[in-house]
Amino acid sequence: MSVMRRAIEFLFTKALRSRLGIALAIGVLVVGVLGAARLFSDSVGPATGLSNRPSEPITTVDPTAGDDGVVGSTTPPSPATRPGAPRPEQIADRFTAAWLGGRDGGADEWHAALRPLSTPELTEELAGADPAGVPAERTTGEPSLQPRTERFVEVLVPLDSGRLRLELVAPDGQWLVDAVDWERT
Repeated sequence: MSVMRRAIEFLFTKALRSRLGIALAIGVLVVGVLGAARLFSDSVGPATGLSNRPSEPITTVDPTAGDDGVVGSTTPPSPATRPGAPRPEQIADRFTAAWLGGRDGGADEWHAALRPLSTPELTEELAGADPAGVPAERTTGEPSLQPRTERFVEVLVPLDSGRLRLELVAPDGQWLVDAVDWERT
């Protein structure tokens, strides 16, 4: 057997099958790639860097334009209601009463009571819900209204076993419940 054949056989049968052999092969590969990169790259000194680098920082905002923070008033907007339509507090009270009162009747009656107070999306989400799964029986305090915009408010209703959070929207001035969430306290 020739010396070259023995070397190749040793390489593939013993050296590359061990962890040390694989580590050496990876090291040789990395050194080879780095050497080739240095060999074929332009020899630009570290002082030159980018050829068209700006001498000052690039600004995208006019520094004389003033504060670019959040613009808004400190007072929340008051919810806009169509004349003659119920206010968001009234819709929240009615929805909470219907939501909690579902145990007395069947699921169809419960869904029918919630439907006129809910958006079509929420009505669809509640289609498979069972009123027996409502985790509370009664309210324990007054709901708190938190207006987010003129057409979106959040109402928190304290219950005997947690807190009911309702999101109400009024795209056309008529307030409807768009989301229901419950959290245990």
